Amino acid sequence: MLVKSKVKSRFLCEKCGNESPQWEGKCSFCGEWNTLVEFSQDNANPSNSRNWFGQGSLPAQKLSEISLQELPRFPLTSLEVSRVLGGGIVPGTVVLLSGDPGIGKSTLLLQTAADVAVSNGSALYVTGEESMAQVKMRADRLGIDVDNLLLLQTTVLAEIMDHLDRIKPSLAVVDSIQTVYDDSSSATPGSVTQVRDCTRVLIQWAKTSGVPIILTGHVTKGGDIAGPRLLEHMVDVVLYMEGESISSWRLLRAEKNRFGSSNEVGVFEMSNSGLIDISDPSKAFLSERKEGTLGSIVVPTLEGTRPILVEVQALTSQSTLPSPRRVATGVEFNRLLLICAVLSRRAGISLANQDIVVNVTGGLRLSEPAVDLGIALAIVSSLKNIPVKSNVAAFGEIGLNGEIRGVPHFARRIEEASRLNLQGCLIPASPNIEKDHLQGFKTITVETVTQAMQLSFSK
Repeated sequence: MLVKSKVKSRFLCEKCGNESPQWEGKCSFCGEWNTLVEFSQDNANPSNSRNWFGQGSLPAQKLSEISLQELPRFPLTSLEVSRVLGGGIVPGTVVLLSGDPGIGKSTLLLQTAADVAVSNGSALYVTGEESMAQVKMRADRLGIDVDNLLLLQTTVLAEIMDHLDRIKPSLAVVDSIQTVYDDSSSATPGSVTQVRDCTRVLIQWAKTSGVPIILTGHVTKGGDIAGPRLLEHMVDVVLYMEGESISSWRLLRAEKNRFGSSNEVGVFEMSNSGLIDISDPSKAFLSERKEGTLGSIVVPTLEGTRPILVEVQALTSQSTLPSPRRVATGVEFNRLLLICAVLSRRAGISLANQDIVVNVTGGLRLSEPAVDLGIALAIVSSLKNIPVKSNVAAFGEIGLNGEIRGVPHFARRIEEASRLNLQGCLIPASPNIEKDHLQGFKTITVETVTQAMQLSFSK
């Protein structure tokens, strides 16, 4: 009499990837509710037990005995993509690219794959969401006609691995990882288990073969990558593509990079011929700004290592509601509330009956406190119907007592403002200012919001 062995079931958190022997309403690791899903222990892929760098593990070595070699990189025609990646694509790297639907992820990947196919051999583009005819139509629209760019339409992991082993491309693209599934597993395609295990197999192959792989991932309504949070920890590079649907500007942001600087940003313009590098984003973002505009000011911000001048706009209007509205586009909502509170309490600016809308042109999202002073001056300019002094920029963090605090990288911000031929810049009166970099450019140091207002709007 045959006795069936009992299949052990475990539960996996969709947010963090933590495993639990029993179902729990709240994940014990990340604290999220109702995120545990069941999977069978026998569904585990045997390859999961393999080391990412091969079958066996290397013996422990002394740190002093480990030799370092300069990592070779695949050069790319797109300087903006190279900037974000840290100088090019490192062999064996696994990159995860995410972004909102229709933002331009597939366009960027197709252009990158064609670039590598021209300069470094062949590239394999695996499409699981579009037909080969649809990809071909996009390639024709972008003017891509490369013989070494191979297309594969499948969602089966075994077929992908078979083509990778036979072709040995210089670059592989999988669009998207959520569509790939292992047909030897009973787990549902697109489930947490399938996404995790398929990604692990692809990472193992990339590390052993030295071929870089770029994966695309869907995002949730909150903007996070769909599936287990573990996915971001598994890969080497995590890139996010940002932009407004009504704007042609696109930003490629590095959230994680094991081979370069994180938080680096590349700027592109979406056109009929694809994504075009914007080598001078400051000039592009300020191209439509007019002097003397009410509620408008230039703010030198820092995106990664790159200084960028952006226009911050504000609009105030008499509110008809018991609780006036606050709308923030491109800046943090809580920062806007803080600035409004400081203006009311410390600077004597009455905003209790005013609806306030703040916007950053170009679709940029600014999170650093250095934009505080610019937001405050833009609000006051709109409220008082007085424009900020012509061609004057401003940056600095606002404290709760109305003081203007220093921010990092004074010199880079001021040099960028000087390069764009601005007439001056309001800066914090910080003792850490690099005086040598201020020569030849008019800077106005301010200690409080009130002082900044007096100097910004005086004749």
